[in-house]
Amino acid sequence: MIVLKTTQDTLLAALQSVSGIVERRHTLPVLANVLLRKNGSTVQLTTSDLEIQIRTQAELGGDSGSLATTVGARKLIDILRTMPADQTVSLEAQQAKLILKGGKSKFTLASLPAEDFPLVQEAPGFGPAFSVPQKTLKTLLGQVAFAMAVHDIRYYLNGILFVAEGKTLSLVATDGHRLAFASSQLDTEVPKQEVILPRKTVIELQRLLSDASAPEGQAAPMIEMQFAANQAKFSFGSMEFVTKLVEGKFPDYNRVIPKNHRNQVTLGRAPLLASLQRTAILTSEKFKGVRLSFDPGTLQIASNNAEQEEAVDELDIDYGGDSIEIGFNVTYLIDALANMNTEEMIRIELADGNSSALITLPGNDHFKYVVMPMRI
Repeated sequence: MIVLKTTQDTLLAALQSVSGIVERRHTLPVLANVLLRKNGSTVQLTTSDLEIQIRTQAELGGDSGSLATTVGARKLIDILRTMPADQTVSLEAQQAKLILKGGKSKFTLASLPAEDFPLVQEAPGFGPAFSVPQKTLKTLLGQVAFAMAVHDIRYYLNGILFVAEGKTLSLVATDGHRLAFASSQLDTEVPKQEVILPRKTVIELQRLLSDASAPEGQAAPMIEMQFAANQAKFSFGSMEFVTKLVEGKFPDYNRVIPKNHRNQVTLGRAPLLASLQRTAILTSEKFKGVRLSFDPGTLQIASNNAEQEEAVDELDIDYGGDSIEIGFNVTYLIDALANMNTEEMIRIELADGNSSALITLPGNDHFKYVVMPMRI
C-alpha cells in the first residue's frame, strides 16, 4: 500500500513541524518514531515524549484506504533532507517495513506497530478556550524565555508562568538571578488561569509559532489555548499541541519587581548593548562580571580578568542622580537587551549598588526586567 506520495518539501515540512520533541535515544524505542495514521489522502503525524504530544495532519496523497504505523522520525528527516525539494517521494508499506522512494533512490526502513505508540491521555476538564494572534504569543515568549532556569533543582523555575486574567495575558520567567515579565492585551475577557509551562514546551512553541502579521483584509494567524489542572492544549493552523504542566508554586513576581527606585536614566538600547558586548570580551570565563559606574552625564562600563587585562568603555548619558557603582553578570544584561524588540530607548532604575536594577521601556508597562547585582 502506498501510504503517501507527495513532494519532498511538503513531507519534510509536515515531519519537521512535529519532530522537535523527538529524542534520538529513548528508553522506549517507539518514542523515536513518528506515528503515521492514514485515512484516504489525509495523513495524521503524531510524536510524543510522554510529557508533550504534537500532532498535525496534511494532504499527502497515496492510495485510498486506512493504515497506522510508526517509523523513525529523525532517520526519515535526514534522508529527505538529502533530496531535491521538488522531487516526488513515496512511502510504501510492506509487511513490517516502510519503503521510501525518491528519484532513483530507495530506502527500506523498519517500522513498529502503531498500537505500541503511547499517546498522551488528555485531561478531562479543560478550562475555557481563548485565542491570541500567534505573533503576539511568539513575541511575549521571546521577551521572557531567556530568563528561564536550566535544570534548576527548584523545578518550577524551569519554565514560564502563564497568567491569563480579565483581558490581560502575562508571561514571567526567572532563574533566581533575574526576572523577565511581559504582557499583552486580549480581545476577550477570560477567567483567571495560572499555569507553569515546561521549558521544552516553550522552546517548541517558539519554533512552531508564526510571526507573520495579518495580511490586508484578513485575520492574523491565531493560537487557541486551554488549560487544565495538569495539562495545557494549544491549537494553531493544522497543529495540536498537548503538554504536561510544571507543578509547584511560582515565586510572587510582583514582590520581586522593584518600585520607586529614586535614580533613573533613559539611554539608547543599541549603544549600551554594543558597549556591553565589547567589555564582555575581557571578563573572566567563570564570573562574567562587569562594573557599571553611573555619574552625572556619564556611564562607565569596565571589566577585567585573571590575566590582568582590562576593558573600559564610556557612554554619555542624560543622568543627574546619585553616583552609583554596581556589578552585574554581563550575560544577564546582554540577554535582556538582545531580546527587546525595540531600536529605541530603555530606562534603567536603580536604588544603590546593592539593590536589584529594573530595566523597562519608557511609556510601556508591558515589559519589565529585573536583574540582581553581583559582587565584583
